[in-house]
Amino acid sequence: MSKLKISAIVLAVVVILVVVILLLKTEAPNEPVSPVTEEPLKETQVATSPTTTKSTIGTSVENRKIEAYTFGTGDDNLLFVGGMHGGYEWNSILLAYDMADYLESHPEQIPSNITIHIIPDLNPDGLYLATGLEGKFSATDIPNNSMHSSGIGRFNSRDVDLNRNFACKWAPESSWRGKTVSAGSSAFSEPEAATLRDYVTTIKPKSVVFWHSQANNVYASECENGVLPETLALMRAYSTAGNYGAVPVFNAYPITGDAEGWLASIGIPAVTVELETRTSVEWERNLAGTKAVLQIYGK
Repeated sequence: MSKLKISAIVLAVVVILVVVILLLKTEAPNEPVSPVTEEPLKETQVATSPTTTKSTIGTSVENRKIEAYTFGTGDDNLLFVGGMHGGYEWNSILLAYDMADYLESHPEQIPSNITIHIIPDLNPDGLYLATGLEGKFSATDIPNNSMHSSGIGRFNSRDVDLNRNFACKWAPESSWRGKTVSAGSSAFSEPEAATLRDYVTTIKPKSVVFWHSQANNVYASECENGVLPETLALMRAYSTAGNYGAVPVFNAYPITGDAEGWLASIGIPAVTVELETRTSVEWERNLAGTKAVLQIYGK
């Protein structure tokens, strides 16, 4: 075979190989190739907000839910309670719900060592009796005829004043503005009072704030051994920030079995914030007061 023929065959083979290679590249899937120097992607760090939870912690005489909201993840617990007197003091319940909404939207306001607990309505039967409402509501939901000067909605469904049903100098009857009121058959005989007792026993709060109305004051608490020094500091901080009066000892009329006194008897500072009216949450004042409490206990 001549050299010319061999060269032609080799050239033909080369051409065939080039065509095959080009065809293979055309049919191969287009897969992205990472540069050799590319660094692996770093995991994105997402800031987490404090945990918000809602739980049922008990039920009323008529089996309505008593709920608690918690905000934050700290080891130090603070407790705020509204609605001790149900629909008679509905603005204390509305304030508690408004504060819960605020804390959920502003978790940065909660110190890292704090968990805030809010019980918006300790007396849901009283709320329903006075207003026909259950659960979360707004001011526009309140009926025009809900203002009962006789105290309708203040008591629970067994006509017991819950703030006379706790274990501080408890007696079967107590007083409210010169009227005799039932304090139940024994301390904590009412499921609502027992719910608060059990919750306090579980979370062991550093302090407790009760929202009531109406007197435009912050009252300290005491039982048999006088006012705790820390209670006085709590009273002054809230009253100053919220522009309320400060009353170290309640002496307007004798009472027994109050929740604040029971807390004092077990060494937990507690104050009663009496709003100025029974129709407003006095938001800015109570937000300032709440922040003052957080400043005391925050680290």
